[in-house]
Amino acid sequence: MIAALNRLVEYIDEHLTEEIDISAVTSGLGTTEYHLRRMFSSLAGMPLSEYVRRRRMTVAAAEVLADDGDLLGIAVRHGYGSTEAFNRAFRSVHGVGPADVRRDGGPLRSQPQLRFRLTVEGNSPMDTRITDRPAFRLVGHSARVPLIHHGVNPHIQAHIATLPEAEHPRLKRLSDTEPSGLLQVSADVDPDYAEGSELTYLHGVAVSEATTVPDDLDAIEVPAGTWAVFHVAGSYPSALQSAWAATATDWFPSNPWRLRPGPSIVAVLDRAADFSTATCELWLPVERA
Repeated sequence: MIAALNRLVEYIDEHLTEEIDISAVTSGLGTTEYHLRRMFSSLAGMPLSEYVRRRRMTVAAAEVLADDGDLLGIAVRHGYGSTEAFNRAFRSVHGVGPADVRRDGGPLRSQPQLRFRLTVEGNSPMDTRITDRPAFRLVGHSARVPLIHHGVNPHIQAHIATLPEAEHPRLKRLSDTEPSGLLQVSADVDPDYAEGSELTYLHGVAVSEATTVPDDLDAIEVPAGTWAVFHVAGSYPSALQSAWAATATDWFPSNPWRLRPGPSIVAVLDRAADFSTATCELWLPVERA
């Protein structure tokens, strides 16, 4: 995985002035674009698309300073059809426009080429099991919410707060398959896992395909497949978010599995009355690497 990420970074730098086809490089690396994008964003701390934009604008800034020529020519070389679009991208990275940089010499915010390295510490064992599951449904109440990497997501809290108190035991009675109990489901997540991007959050339960689902509930169909299940206990939600990050930094680089498209699921097995601590299972859809 680390070697694949470094080859991806090299490919991006080799094709900065071209349209970058991520699927073209992943096909020769024994992985998938979906998995590579998710691992990149988790390890780099930014979406792949944001890294590409920063690298392009870093190289473009050098050209702006070195070349007294037409800014449109520089814009076109970096894939922009107009100076207006190029100016917006340039300003979003550097905080000033290219004309300002040419006149004043800066300020500039450079994005160095990334290099990924695996640091083996071994001091945080991960309690994990692999399970094959037949097709099932996730049913409950869904909403579109922004992705937040750290801390409590207030949009999810607000969504759950709108549900009547009697709805929680009603949903629990419907649950008849693993993952058990009330679930926190994230689906339709941006492949780059960009903070602020929208996802579908479902507060609900898992049911077998044969279960009759009430008409007032939303449903997500989940095909048969393999899941990695991570047991997490501690402060909530920080321990869960740390475990999620550790799957990218520790578990996936060390195991013959990769993420496949599908929802991620959190099953809360036990929790404090104020939800300050919890014991959870994090279910991630995986396939053999």
